[in-house]
Amino acid sequence: MNYSSPPYIPTISISDQQHLLEKLQVFKIQGRDKHGRKVLRIVGKFFPARSVSNEAVNKYLEEKIFPKLGDKAFFSVVYVHTDVNRGDNFPGISTLRSIYGAIPTAVKDRLQAVYFLHPGLQAKLFLATFGRLLFTGGLYKKLKYVTRLEFLWVQVRRNEVEVPDFVYDCDEQLEYRPIMDYGLESDHPRVYGPSSFASSTTSSLLDSPAVSMYSMRCIA
Repeated sequence: MNYSSPPYIPTISISDQQHLLEKLQVFKIQGRDKHGRKVLRIVGKFFPARSVSNEAVNKYLEEKIFPKLGDKAFFSVVYVHTDVNRGDNFPGISTLRSIYGAIPTAVKDRLQAVYFLHPGLQAKLFLATFGRLLFTGGLYKKLKYVTRLEFLWVQVRRNEVEVPDFVYDCDEQLEYRPIMDYGLESDHPRVYGPSSFASSTTSSLLDSPAVSMYSMRCIA
């Protein structure tokens, strides 16, 4: 994934962009974590990067999301990175910087943890390189990578946070083919199934010409 994709200028009004964000439920306050804090769930795949501007996102968060978090209560974020890709739903570095910069300091101070589900190798490398520059105010230190849903439920109340079906599908694939965690195996369904993977070693998978050397789409 190229994280420095250029910004896209939407052709619809700010209000229509906000309505789109609301309809897609990109941002949703839902449930609590194991510490009793409210959870802001963000589904990256749902983010319409080519249809919304920085201004629309900032205004939507300010008017629809931040007030629901309360004025003093701590909260956490569950960010679902599954199926995020540059062409459709990744906003780009400049947009991320703008959105984060527009968040009020009082809100940033009350954020206790960001659970980053299905990060993938490329996302980890990107954040290791640019995370401290993009996210000031200690946010980078609050980032917690979560490679499987089972580990998310250790931190978050499972029955209170809704996770889309495609996230469960990706999680199941990763259980059968853990090498994809490192971006070394394609997600093409005809490459390896559960039975063939169980009978193969890691070295044989890496040596096989049938395996493409690019990150799986669900964790890119």
